[in-house]
Amino acid sequence: MAETILVVNAGSSSIKFQLFAIGQGDQLDRRLKGQIEGIGTRPRLSARDANGATAVDESWSPDEVNELSDALDRLVVFLRTYVGRLPVAVGHRVVHGGPDFVEPTAVTARIIDRLERYIPLAPLHQPNNLAPMRIVLERQPQLLQVACFDTAFHRGHPEIADRYAIPETLYKEGVRRYGFHGLSYEYIAMQLRDVAPEIAGGRVLAAHLGSGASMCALSAGKSIESSMGFTALDGLPMGTRPGQMDAGIVLYLMSEKGMTTKEVEHFLYHDCGLKGLSGISNDVRDLLASSDPRAKLTLNYFAYRIALFAGSLATALGGIDGLVFTAGIGENAPAIRGAVCERLSWLGIELSESANKKNELHISSKGSRVGCYVVPTDEELMIAKHTLGVLRKSTAEQLKEKRA
Repeated sequence: MAETILVVNAGSSSIKFQLFAIGQGDQLDRRLKGQIEGIGTRPRLSARDANGATAVDESWSPDEVNELSDALDRLVVFLRTYVGRLPVAVGHRVVHGGPDFVEPTAVTARIIDRLERYIPLAPLHQPNNLAPMRIVLERQPQLLQVACFDTAFHRGHPEIADRYAIPETLYKEGVRRYGFHGLSYEYIAMQLRDVAPEIAGGRVLAAHLGSGASMCALSAGKSIESSMGFTALDGLPMGTRPGQMDAGIVLYLMSEKGMTTKEVEHFLYHDCGLKGLSGISNDVRDLLASSDPRAKLTLNYFAYRIALFAGSLATALGGIDGLVFTAGIGENAPAIRGAVCERLSWLGIELSESANKKNELHISSKGSRVGCYVVPTDEELMIAKHTLGVLRKSTAEQLKEKRA
């Protein structure tokens, strides 16, 4: 039985996971994709194998799986039964790595403590990213865990792109523009070499459009600018987050509306974005299906802001050779892609209506001066690749120490 790597992405009441087998030549093959959802309410473990067949579908009472640790225990039991043994390593997505974490890092208690400093900068994600690390460290301390950061891919930005117009002391403390969805953009940059080599080495705008949304300017596969900044609130409007807005609004909410810091935080992360603007839903599918004028306004606003940021990022690149849509909305919403590209026709983008409707790889017309593509992202595979890299490096260092 091949050795495996487990990839974990934990939320407040769920654990999404994927299992990859390490094949010949370190080829990674996806064996399982699943989740444990409804932790503490209606806990259920479900997973499918590489062929889409059901590998497990099991439910428990809330008392049996009341906490994240209970869910991890159930996952371990299932993996031991299904695979025959535990994985050789676990890779974790971590949203915020701050200024210091620029590459995948082996997890220790000290590393987790350092990463907890960034919880205020990513309160929706960071606590849930770190919780399973600490549990696994306590229960299986010999098992290699690797933290893979959404910010790391952007850490090579020129200083001018990372700065805010604020005093130097704050910059040195880490108040700077980080950028997020880096694991997704790193995967897209890698994939373009195979699926669209004509633009892979050029100037590419990548739009990761999902519940969280951002854009990235890629030059020869490297990130040089991003729509997101210090936190995952900035940039494009998202499902429940506002995106770019005047900082004075926060001052207004506190001074005139009497909101506390925590109330403002909850408001910005949960009550804004597409949900707040429409008053209907944070889900683009619901908005596309709605006849309410507010839904139309919200979708127009979404496309408008994407196009505005595309213009800004094109300036950072000095022009563009390709535009790539990815993530849930980017991969599956032809109407959104069409609305964005219509606003960007001045850049030389012209869509093929039929290709766009079919979600094909290449959706621009033959006469388009800029290539337009739909490339599915795979952050979990990227995490597995990074985890395998740290595993191989760790093994090599252990062998070197033994020989010494």
